[in-house]
Amino acid sequence: MSGADRIKQLAGIMELPGFSKSVGMRVVSAESGKLTMALVKRPDLTQFFGHFHGGVIAGLADHAAGACATLSMPEGKIAVSVEIKINFLAPADGEEIIARAEIIQGGSTISVVKVEVSSRKAGAERICAFATATMRAMDLPAGFR
Repeated sequence: MSGADRIKQLAGIMELPGFSKSVGMRVVSAESGKLTMALVKRPDLTQFFGHFHGGVIAGLADHAAGACATLSMPEGKIAVSVEIKINFLAPADGEEIIARAEIIQGGSTISVVKVEVSSRKAGAERICAFATATMRAMDLPAGFR
């Protein structure tokens, strides 16, 4: 399966019922070892100050890390989280958040990914969170291959 086919496969998985679809995550760009995802602000994704909720930021970082690791894994595998650590650096007060994931160490079973999450407001970006995630390769269910 080509890289473009893997990206289409990931986009299709994100369209299935579940968290990523319900909150509106989308793949912006992807290449081997790097992936960018974004999420537009909605009132139900914010905390009481109107900024993106930390759980939503962590969820986007987790999905970006998993998708990034999946692109580097053998065909028929998908990455699932073993561990994720996130530092919140600033309020995510923009109109959207963007997660940029990059493989630090890739392997056929375990991969480690770093993710920077930025908040975009009026065209300017500010890093609002930084995460590291350990991902494990699992067999992709037959219906998704």
